[in-house]
Amino acid sequence: MKKLADYGRDDHPRDDPERAQVSWAVAALDDCDECGEPRIELTVEEVGSPGAGIVGHLAPRTARQLRSALGSALREIGERED
Repeated sequence: MKKLADYGRDDHPRDDPERAQVSWAVAALDDCDECGEPRIELTVEEVGSPGAGIVGHLAPRTARQLRSALGSALREIGERED
């Protein structure tokens, strides 16, 4: 089973010569035989290049670490978490 949680793309300008505009998707995944347990699948790819991105299968602990890092970065720039 793979269930999409959310997806989106960044709002970075498309014409920036140094940084690509990216899309992302997050899904719950429980059919990764190699993983041995349910995972969170994170896909990041350049907008306009479907299938050429990077897919990570994060253990729950790693997904929580990523969530925490995003929260820390938001606080650093003065944003409050919802």
